[in-house]
Amino acid sequence: MTYRFSVVIPCFNEEAYIAEAIRSLQRQEFDGAYEIVVVDNNCTDQTAEIARGLGARVVTEAAPGVCNARQAGTRASSGEIVISADADTTYPPDWLAKIDRGFRSGDDVVAVVGPCRYVDGPAWGPVFARALFGGVGLVYRATGRTLYVSATNIAFRRDQWEGYDVRLTQGGDELDLLRKLRARGRVVYDGGNPTLTSGRRFSRGFFYNVFVSLFLFYFAAYALNRMFGRRVIGSAPAYRDSTVRRPSHRLRLAAAGLVAGVSLLAFQQPWAYLAGKADTAVSYMHLRSFSGDVRW
Repeated sequence: MTYRFSVVIPCFNEEAYIAEAIRSLQRQEFDGAYEIVVVDNNCTDQTAEIARGLGARVVTEAAPGVCNARQAGTRASSGEIVISADADTTYPPDWLAKIDRGFRSGDDVVAVVGPCRYVDGPAWGPVFARALFGGVGLVYRATGRTLYVSATNIAFRRDQWEGYDVRLTQGGDELDLLRKLRARGRVVYDGGNPTLTSGRRFSRGFFYNVFVSLFLFYFAAYALNRMFGRRVIGSAPAYRDSTVRRPSHRLRLAAAGLVAGVSLLAFQQPWAYLAGKADTAVSYMHLRSFSGDVRW
């Protein structure tokens, strides 16, 4: 059978979520043919058995990591268009139909992406997601350029896919994939086609998620691993429950040091930079005052 879509879901111990994810995909209103490919990435629970029981195709990948898992699933799939999805996420009934519409909007379209919305977890999680993807949408409407994608909601043409960089961890299946796809053609951002994902990753608190998950395990890991061509920073700890845990004192210190170091690297001579900006501001106000245009 020829499939229009292959939906690839990487899994590591996702027995609590995978059934609802698959069922939501099976309830799609899309008329074309599609397959659901679940990647067993060293699961020790019933994830694979649940997926098989619901009719999904299950493939195994022994090398740990989300990029390895997505690579294996994409290679094993056969759809014309591959869709990156997640196990802790559900998909509205018109999700595939909207993706299909996006690809039919032009021959130059190589990918169709959308936002994710968090359905549970702390109150700041959904606010953060709406602010993030609201900004992505504003930039897209103004420039036609997609700046960020969620791995829960990326569809791309198989013949435009170069492969995942399996040396990368977090960010490799989002930022790096987006970078490669933009070089191939147009990436359509559909802000009206969200996925609905678990907020379990926010259970460790705002500080941990911003300074540890985001700065350390996402941005720093992506940049350093790409720079050195190997895994300098590994994957973040897996979230498989909603138990609130405080990060260790050592981890908080490491994160704070990283943020401070990255901030200082933003410019080579920070004190000279700040002094120069101050001089510029003073000169500007001085000139404006002589011209009589200063308004308070």
